[in-house]
Parts: sequence; structure tokens; C-alpha cells
Amino acid sequence: MTMPESLSRAVPGTIHGVGLGPGSQDLMSVRADRLIRGASHVAYFRKKGRTGHARTIVEGMLAPGAVELAMEYPVTTEIPFDDPRYNAWLAAFYERQVAKLAEIAGAGHDVAVLCEGDPFFYGSFMHLYTRLQGRVAVEVVPGITGMSAAWTATGRPITWGDDVLTVLTATQPEDRLAERIARTDALVVMKIGRHLDKLRRALASAGREDEAWLIEYASMGRQRVVPLAEVGEQVPYFSILVIHGNGRRP
Repeated sequence: MTMPESLSRAVPGTIHGVGLGPGSQDLMSVRADRLIRGASHVAYFRKKGRTGHARTIVEGMLAPGAVELAMEYPVTTEIPFDDPRYNAWLAAFYERQVAKLAEIAGAGHDVAVLCEGDPFFYGSFMHLYTRLQGRVAVEVVPGITGMSAAWTATGRPITWGDDVLTVLTATQPEDRLAERIARTDALVVMKIGRHLDKLRRALASAGREDEAWLIEYASMGRQRVVPLAEVGEQVPYFSILVIHGNGRRP
């Protein structure tokens, strides 16, 4: 007896963008933990030749026999992000990964895509998410952001009362950074890296360099919290700068 074609087809799987939180396994949500441990297919971004931070976070959690899909960036910091090749290479890269994920889901498998922090907050998963719409089912599991872990590590609330919180990336032009830093109550700056000197100048221009704290590896084993004035000439990739608000309180 021949099975009808409609029944012989595999039920499509779901792509899960799973927020891992800031880096510590015990700061993952229960849902994220369950999906990762039960996943038959696990995908994650990484730089070529590296294990990848997302994969490192879940070490020891994957099910035996889980199929891993390492999505290796064709470029990270080798060329400026405003170089026309940068967007072209990354766009093609995302299209290739989407095709792979859609093929796996089309064969009936769920895929857990590991996302540092929260999938919808400055994450690479967003570029997959928008391209997967209408092709396969996609679900997102939120995660604790790195900035939340960073300001918690300082032992001080980041906002009070009516404080305005501004989140910036240090990749922006210096004058724009200085303007926004001067106008906000509380501040978070991400993606510092090679832009440390520029950020320092912007903070000085805004008259707020003495308020700034630098948090390295928030929630991880190498966590370090210091005033910006005590930071050297370089900072690790996982670094976040914060300025605490001092707004209304009873």
C-alpha cells in the first residue's frame, strides 16, 4: 500500500532563536535550557578558527548525537563596516545560512540557534529571522542582556524614577556619541573594542568621564568592574560601559 504523498512528507520543523543570556549557564531561562538540551540540531555563529562564544556557553549541555552547524562569519573586523564589500559579504553569508536552516527544518527537524544575550538585541540572529519569515516557523526565546548583567555587576541601580536610559554603540561618530552622552541620565555603551579612545574623548567632551564604569566579561568567570579612569589602552571584546542615573526617589 502506497502512503499518500501528503502524509509521506515530513512535518516541517521550527527554528528557535534561543537567548543564552550574558554568558553564565545558570542565567539562562528554563525554556532555553530545555530547548538546548533536547535539540537534535544546534546552530551557532563563530569567527573562523574559533569555537565561538555561544557554543562555549553551552558546553556540556548538548544531547549526545546532536548535529552542530557552525556558521562562520566571512568577515568581522578585517575591513570597515562602511566598506561596500562588508554588507555584500554578510548578506550572502546570511542567505547561505538561511538556506541551510530552511532545508533542515523542511526535513522535519527543529533547530536551536544559539544567541548570546537576547536574540533581538544587537544580535546576528535578527538577520536570519527576517529572511526566514514566510519560509519556516520561527520562534524566539528572550534572554538576559549583557548590559543588564553589566550594571548588576556594579552593585548599583542603573535608573531611578524618571531617568532616561540611552544605549549606544561605540561605532558611531565621535560628535554623535558626545551629544547623546551629554543629554542622557543613564548610559550603556556597547561594541567598544577599537573605539575606546574615541569613546573616551566623547565622554570628556560631554563632561562625564568621571562617572563612567567599565565592566569586562559580565557574569563570567573573568568578570572585572573598574572606573573607566583605571582602564588601560585596550579592552576585551566583552566590555560594556555604564553611567548610572541618579533620578527621583522617595
